[in-house]
Amino acid sequence: MRIMALVIRILRQIVRDKRTMALLIFAPILVLTMLHLVFNGDEYTPEIGLIDIPEKLESQLNLEDAKLKHFDTEKLAENDLSDKKLDAYLVFDQMPPSVVLEGSDPSVNGAVMKWVQDALKPIQQNGENQEIKIDYLFGSDDMGQFDYFGPVLLGFFVFFFVFLIAGVSFLRERTTGTLERLLTSPLRKWEIVTGYIMGFGLFTMIQAAIIAWYAIYVLGMLMEGSFGYVLLITLLLSLTALTLGILLSSFANNELQMIQFIPLIVVPQIFFSGLFNLETISEWLSWIGPFTPLYYAAEALRNVMVRGFGWEMIYKDLLMLLAFSLLFMFLNIAALRRYRKI
Repeated sequence: MRIMALVIRILRQIVRDKRTMALLIFAPILVLTMLHLVFNGDEYTPEIGLIDIPEKLESQLNLEDAKLKHFDTEKLAENDLSDKKLDAYLVFDQMPPSVVLEGSDPSVNGAVMKWVQDALKPIQQNGENQEIKIDYLFGSDDMGQFDYFGPVLLGFFVFFFVFLIAGVSFLRERTTGTLERLLTSPLRKWEIVTGYIMGFGLFTMIQAAIIAWYAIYVLGMLMEGSFGYVLLITLLLSLTALTLGILLSSFANNELQMIQFIPLIVVPQIFFSGLFNLETISEWLSWIGPFTPLYYAAEALRNVMVRGFGWEMIYKDLLMLLAFSLLFMFLNIAALRRYRKI
């Protein structure tokens, strides 16, 4: 009877917490639905450039199942390849043609080479089965999946742990009465928010720097660009996660409710960060990506670590991360006005 009494008390406690009840059902359905939409999306259609292909030869090739674009010079095709408007281009100065891959995504490289082999089958069957010359604009033929996914995972773990630590820590400030005492002091609301962000931010930024250093120099993640840029990206991402964590902690009454935000706020971002190819996801769903901080951080990290780009290719992503941070800071100031004692 004593055990049953305890069971009944726990069940009543869970039932009374409507947020927990909703998340027990809604969160798994949300994540499973996203997995379904990602893994059951359309097959990737490569974007291929064709340089100086003779009309007679073009009519002999199997050029279906790809988005094709014709170029007069290799320089024009290389510019589009560098801007990620193409996945590869073929140069028809000899037979078989040479292939230049963008190279930063091994799965896209595989899709391109499969298409090239299918496209050239008609002429290879006529006795011209020679080895195809392959060049890479970024990466190489020994680049693995971890090298491509590494920057996304690095950004995700930095964001996840900073978000969690910041949210729980700020929640503790509220539940212990520290924040209430500060609100009765002469400090203005924006000063309180700034102080908390700077205080928590120092340690979270150190954490982000250590994680980035360990991933690159100990685990050996591919690193073509400057570590300084990687550090700057992770620091801005940490600031975004910090301000968002503090903001959402204002709507939680305990640590459990803070953790409940993870499947709603953090986990969905991984689907739109570039870990999965966004071009294979349904159009009505893919628009979510640009509204998430990890989308910009992952793109910037890939541009530095995989493609070796510098400031001119990442500054827009950094500005977006800074804009997210400022937005969450202003929302934090507004949230303090509705603060109530817990």
